[in-house]
Amino acid sequence: MKNKICTAIATMMLFVPWTILPMRTFDWALESPVAEIMVYSYAAFMIFSGVFSILAYTKGKVKNKWMQVCTVINGIYAVGAVAIVGLAIASLF
Repeated sequence: MKNKICTAIATMMLFVPWTILPMRTFDWALESPVAEIMVYSYAAFMIFSGVFSILAYTKGKVKNKWMQVCTVINGIYAVGAVAIVGLAIASLF
């Protein structure tokens, strides 16, 4: 049962980062403070989803083929989010 729940959560986490695309079509989402908050919030979620998937796969021993796919994709999302946050921090200096 734990395997199915963790796999379902990791699967739902795959699609959440793509919801930023329709959100960015609104004018209010392109204004400076809101845009920064949205990007950082999505980056934090992507890092969390990557860490969750990796921990569920390794420590939780949820080792099925679909969880492998979710772990790889969420891991790529997490690396990209860390890069985005790193670039934002580097631009402050």
